[in-house]
Amino acid sequence: MIIEHPLLFLLLLSLIFLPIITCQVNYRECHQSCGSHKPFPYPFGFSSGCEIRLNCTVDGEIFIGEFPVQSVNSNSIIVNIESQCNRSFDTFHQLFSHKHAPTSGNVILLQNCTENLLPCSIPETLLPSQFESESDGCGGAGSGKLSCYFENTTSRFVNETKLERIGCKYFMSSISIEDLRKSSDSAISLEVATIELGWWIHGDQCLCSDHANCTKIVSPIDRKPGFRCQCDEEFVGDGFLAGTGCRKKASSTCNPAKYMSGRCGGTTRFIVLIGGFVFGVSLMITLASVCCYFRRRTKLRVTKSTKRRFTETTNNYSVPIYPYKDIEKATNSFSEKQRLGTGAYGTVYSGKLYNDEYVAIKRIKHRDNESIEQVMNEIKLISSVSHPNLVRLLGCSIEYGEQILVYEFMSNGTLNQHLQRETGNGLSWPVRLKIATETAQAISHLHSAIDPPIYHRDIKSSNILLDQNFGSKVADFGLSRLGITEISHASHVSTAPQGTPGYVDPQYHQDYHLSDKSDVYSFGVVLVEIITGLKVVDFSRPHNEVNLASLAVDRIRKGLLDDIIDPIIFLHSQATSEGWTLSSIHKVAELAFRCLAFHRDMRPCMTEVATELEQLRLNKWNSFEENNSIIASIDHLSSCSSSSSSESEKPLRSTTTLKDVGPKGKSHLKLETGPISFKSVERPNSSSPVSVQDPDPWFSEQSSPSNSFPSKSFDRGSVSYGQQSSL
Repeated sequence: MIIEHPLLFLLLLSLIFLPIITCQVNYRECHQSCGSHKPFPYPFGFSSGCEIRLNCTVDGEIFIGEFPVQSVNSNSIIVNIESQCNRSFDTFHQLFSHKHAPTSGNVILLQNCTENLLPCSIPETLLPSQFESESDGCGGAGSGKLSCYFENTTSRFVNETKLERIGCKYFMSSISIEDLRKSSDSAISLEVATIELGWWIHGDQCLCSDHANCTKIVSPIDRKPGFRCQCDEEFVGDGFLAGTGCRKKASSTCNPAKYMSGRCGGTTRFIVLIGGFVFGVSLMITLASVCCYFRRRTKLRVTKSTKRRFTETTNNYSVPIYPYKDIEKATNSFSEKQRLGTGAYGTVYSGKLYNDEYVAIKRIKHRDNESIEQVMNEIKLISSVSHPNLVRLLGCSIEYGEQILVYEFMSNGTLNQHLQRETGNGLSWPVRLKIATETAQAISHLHSAIDPPIYHRDIKSSNILLDQNFGSKVADFGLSRLGITEISHASHVSTAPQGTPGYVDPQYHQDYHLSDKSDVYSFGVVLVEIITGLKVVDFSRPHNEVNLASLAVDRIRKGLLDDIIDPIIFLHSQATSEGWTLSSIHKVAELAFRCLAFHRDMRPCMTEVATELEQLRLNKWNSFEENNSIIASIDHLSSCSSSSSSESEKPLRSTTTLKDVGPKGKSHLKLETGPISFKSVERPNSSSPVSVQDPDPWFSEQSSPSNSFPSKSFDRGSVSYGQQSSL
């Protein structure tokens, strides 16, 4: 049927393909680039498919007619109008088209006009000097040949028809109103003179994109409606639906101040802030988790290693291990109210564990390798010995990385607290002598009754604990070391000096040789403390009397012991026993003098010291001479494993009298000590290789800690009984 009617067939084909062909013809590509210039925005371009076509030369220059284009923006086209005399007025018509025209904001400079124009408002001072010269063919502003035209109406564009009626022969240049505002008081260079062209595209509807403002325009050429689109301040783009539309300004153009003020857009601002906050928190949580993981892993590894070592040690010595929760409960979470004292390596608390039994709980302060070694050393040493005057270790706790030792509780505190009168009303001489004797017996047990011997290394008054009956117990074995006297017949252990200032053996500090005589020296300092009640190191005393050991040796050597005896001793003594008290004080002072010898071989061993102190206690009611004979008779019973000399020294003798002086009703004791006599007495088994009679060793450069102290009387009024200082 279709074949029979070929005309109908052709009509159908035309109806199908004509719209397609029309569409292909109507769609023409728009080239928006010219040379090295950036692509121009819609609707500008350089081909026939562009809404507003500009001319692009081979050299990449852009023109409208014969005039170069300076710039294009969303409102206007800026064209350069080079000043030129005798340029035909017809060239001015090139600036008009059906989509752009000069705006009314321009001042047109014309020549040889037939009609008189309105007076020009441009001051003659704004025109360059070349227009005032007649030689270039252009008349000056005052010659009448140069005229200016501007629209004095509210019209948006220059009226081309009206300008044509003026009958000007030449178009010289133009000045835009923007240039006038910028250069109100200076000459204008016509070589860079410009004219502003307004532009639009045809259409009675605004085809603008979102976030764009539409400006409706009536064409001054054909009076047809048109419009122009411009993006809002916070957006960029051409603003047309047919173009790229409007998009948010890039974040790079926004600084922190704009973000905080909201000028970069509310959504972007909050997204960036929330994103930054979430990222920062996530990063912190991740880093904290990683650090926590590695820290817990390291801590767990160290804890397991420490626990394994503690378990091995406690199993070998049958030391109970208490749960940490029980320790924490006993000390009320280590309450300050239950703190007994703080030392260099830990804090001691009181507490009740099982059966309401009071215990002393020592919490190690620094939980490092050194402290672990000290704790394990103390467990081994205390667990391996048993003596009534050595503190007992009841157990330990090693959970949660803690290192805690549990001891028996000593209700009367430390000897140092009583001597410094931090607690109690002072100790009587019999109590002091009892404490010294029991302490000496405990140290002697460590040196002589154990194989290998134990060297305490930290004998001091604050490590001598007192029970309710003022019985003494030596504590704190953290620095103790085992002796090796049976190995190659060695007499000492080489180790770095440790201990408390004022108590450390000076020869041990000098040659690093630790022996039993190092403890003897420290105990000699304790004896001086018991006699004087003074601090071991006191910077409030004169600089040459800061060290108590040096001060005591100096006073004893000069026979001035009575000047430094603690007056509290005589307040507690009865009149019938004052003679024994004073004589025994002098004997203890003589013993301390021997213990404080610089050379270790000149010091007695702890067995001899303990024996002499015990005899002083047993012979409390005997006469002074009987005491001397008894002590001399039992000297052969004591022997020191480290001594090799057969020479001996006799105790100091002094003549002392007591006088009652002072006003009536008040009793004051004045001690008068006579000269001390030294006699060499032969002692078969004595450990002192040098007689006290021989002054040379004591007065040599290294004889004793007091060698640097000049002779000086000691004023008892300057004695300080405050708390002992620690260095």
